[in-house]
Amino acid sequence: MAGFSPEWLGLREPADHAARNPQVLGAVGAHFAGRSSLTVVDLGCGAGSNLRGSYAALPARQHWTLVDLDERLLAATRQTLSAWADEAREQGEELVLTKGDHLITVDTRQADLNTDLEWVLGWQPDLVTAAALFDLTSRRWLERFVAGLTSLRLPLYTVLTYDGREIWQPPHPADAPILAAFKHHQRGDKGFGPAAGPEATDVMAEAFRKSGFAVSIGDSAWRLDARSGDLAQVLAKGIAEAVLETGQVDPATVADWLAAKAGEATALVGHHDLWARPV
Repeated sequence: MAGFSPEWLGLREPADHAARNPQVLGAVGAHFAGRSSLTVVDLGCGAGSNLRGSYAALPARQHWTLVDLDERLLAATRQTLSAWADEAREQGEELVLTKGDHLITVDTRQADLNTDLEWVLGWQPDLVTAAALFDLTSRRWLERFVAGLTSLRLPLYTVLTYDGREIWQPPHPADAPILAAFKHHQRGDKGFGPAAGPEATDVMAEAFRKSGFAVSIGDSAWRLDARSGDLAQVLAKGIAEAVLETGQVDPATVADWLAAKAGEATALVGHHDLWARPV
């Protein structure tokens, strides 16, 4: 799977953190509330946003292993986390961070989640987590992933999995065909086989429940407006580029739709958070 640019990840981080479902995060925090420390593996870590969005709900001492295929992002995450922390120091290969009353050690690992998945899960952390990842993976990969977690009885907390909802204001006549073509593009191969796209959360939830795990799901939709900066416009451009790749919508219609989003457009973009744990 190709990585995303640090600029895109930085642009979306405030919206990601605002959208994160507080009830699901609270349930994760309550599950680990009696612990003094926690080990976490973050899959497809990007630039470390998931750690920054989750740490405050978790025990005061945390060790995170951040996993990504993209070496650029692994380097960027060390820089962004160091700038974010109250204090940061290198300790061998680890980064040791202080943030408020939390002490967080961070290790970064390059890995391919296709070929290295079982190796990564074999580290057996207390918690596996990911953000905005699983809609890019295939149904077959998701079933393999859930089977690996359930065999090791590892809980999963994942956020911001795209669910296919998009509502733009003001509306445009091409909203429906644009969305249909974009969903078609989302189901293309992103490096894991044909992507589950908007069905990813349902695929995971079904597989976990069949394995006897308890599952909680919460809404984490983006709600983009003028306070979101350029995110709505950058998102619209990315959607338009994806739609053009499908050839399903006339380029002139796509251009007209994109021009309409260049003003004061607002958008709801659907995501779900999921918390699955052994019982």
